Amino acid sequence: MEAGAGSLDPSLDIHDAWQRRYRLRTDLALEAHEVVVEREGPPEIPGVAVETEETPVGTVSRVAITTEAGARAMGKLPGNYTTIEAPALRRRDQEAMEEAAAIIGREVAAFLQRWQVPLDGEVLVVGLGNWNATPDAIGPRTVHHLIVTRHFYYLAPPDARRGARPVAAISPGVLGITGLETAEIVQGLVRQINPALVVCIDALAARSTDRLGTTVQIADAGIQPGSGVGNKRFGITRQTLGVPVLAIGVPTVVHALTVVADGLERMAARAGQAARPRPEVPPPAPAPAGPAPGVDATVPLPDPGWILRGAPPGLSPAPPPPMPPAPAMPAPGAAASYGAAAALGPPASKVERAVLEDVLQPYMGDLIMTPKEIDVLVEDAAEMIAEALNQGLHPDLALNRLILAATGA
Repeated sequence: MEAGAGSLDPSLDIHDAWQRRYRLRTDLALEAHEVVVEREGPPEIPGVAVETEETPVGTVSRVAITTEAGARAMGKLPGNYTTIEAPALRRRDQEAMEEAAAIIGREVAAFLQRWQVPLDGEVLVVGLGNWNATPDAIGPRTVHHLIVTRHFYYLAPPDARRGARPVAAISPGVLGITGLETAEIVQGLVRQINPALVVCIDALAARSTDRLGTTVQIADAGIQPGSGVGNKRFGITRQTLGVPVLAIGVPTVVHALTVVADGLERMAARAGQAARPRPEVPPPAPAPAGPAPGVDATVPLPDPGWILRGAPPGLSPAPPPPMPPAPAMPAPGAAASYGAAAALGPPASKVERAVLEDVLQPYMGDLIMTPKEIDVLVEDAAEMIAEALNQGLHPDLALNRLILAATGA
């Protein structure tokens, strides 16, 4: 998609253009970077910087999209995308959940410091999603576990406010429940209370099933609800609200088309590894001409088949059946494909993914898949994100002191 020389217009649908190009759906910038590098080849993408940090609980990856060219290549708006991958979350490791929450809290605090949000700056937390659909309920459930302080903060004396900030939260629902666009509700609240920051929590779509429930993405580019599942609504960004927007998401769903295509690619890759070119074996030395020493050339050689057929001796040996020509071995360094590799071919291309879409229609083409334990994963993720926000938004919260001071108890 072409863009002008000025700043990137969020209305330019670079996300849809990226999906049409690669036939994939993902909300994770890290996965988009992996796809571009895998399909296009170069390890570096102009205008995109990637930084990786290993922690005891998992990997923290920071993707910075700084130019319009990088945004078009990645299918994401310019901004900073931090991804925390903690595979132990799938096992419900309580220690890993606490460590991951601490990492997320530090990343949230770093974004606030980058924007220079004051310690007493009000924060509005928006839990996006449909609380009636479990895979889409991370936002509302996070708000349920979040510590909200706005109603206590302004009633308490200044001494009791130390280490806390005013935090308000709302779960606006979805268009099908309220009849209102979520962005319209958030815009009205922002105009009314004028927060210093808006934090949006939402469920995301991933490319890899391994990242479902084990990955958290934090981005300062805002969020476009429903984009990962093809039900895109109005964006909630700094351009639409007029205040900084921090988006936090956890992938809970993956497209059936992506699962099938990735499965075929992995099968082809494994078959290709099993069918690597065999080392060349030198041919045996030619046998000397004439009969072997001590063998009478006038006596016909026995046919080995007589052992099985029980033919009487003395008969002339039957001529051996013609042998099929041996397949030519590939030259050293050349690609080889045998069996399944030849049937599957190279990793699924755009054309092959289009064929898969036709095969999976009319129902499976838009089928969204989620793990069977999604209710547990969503609840754990909601508690973890709520704890991370409590740590990142309140440097040293003493909630009991704040409540007692506000209520005069």
